[in-house]
Amino acid sequence: MIIEVSIQKINPGKWEALDEIDKRYEVVESRHGFPSKTRLNSISGTHDSNTLLIVREWDNMATMEAAYMSAFEDPELQALNAEGASIVASSRLEFYMKR
Repeated sequence: MIIEVSIQKINPGKWEALDEIDKRYEVVESRHGFPSKTRLNSISGTHDSNTLLIVREWDNMATMEAAYMSAFEDPELQALNAEGASIVASSRLEFYMKR
């Protein structure tokens, strides 16, 4: 089991826009085999309140890589990524192995 954690810094005042674009991301991601995600908003700790964590569980790295490779070629995903650039200030991915 692979746990993917995307840590995103959201631009102030862009949470509503993020919620709207995320609905469209879910449609595209599901077409490419992405598992459902859990969205967590930081309220205390290392990250400030404009931080979003997106967590997914994948069966294995090969499945995850295949889904991403398929999605990266999708023009609709490319358009969403371009639109999201004004919403997300920065993003990084971390991967963990479930024991």
